[in-house]
Amino acid sequence: MPTISMFRGIKIYINWREHQPPHFHATYGGEEVIVSIKELEVIEGSMPSKQLKMLLGWAAFHQEELLENWVLAENRQELFAIEPLR
Repeated sequence: MPTISMFRGIKIYINWREHQPPHFHATYGGEEVIVSIKELEVIEGSMPSKQLKMLLGWAAFHQEELLENWVLAENRQELFAIEPLR
């Protein structure tokens, strides 16, 4: 699972052999969420609300880059890092 960004204890990654819809995974403190890239909604899992709000805000700002990485992952190509939340 290639990590594409990390900030404030949150690790974000996209798997190479994933299923539709386009999504990414994020972990924080042993908890994990799967987030739809197009809708920016949690598909599965949970994490503390403060971290989830930060994550979703970051994802909204980087939505286009997340979709580009999704296409790369579908084609089994190397993913690029996305700037973390500052």
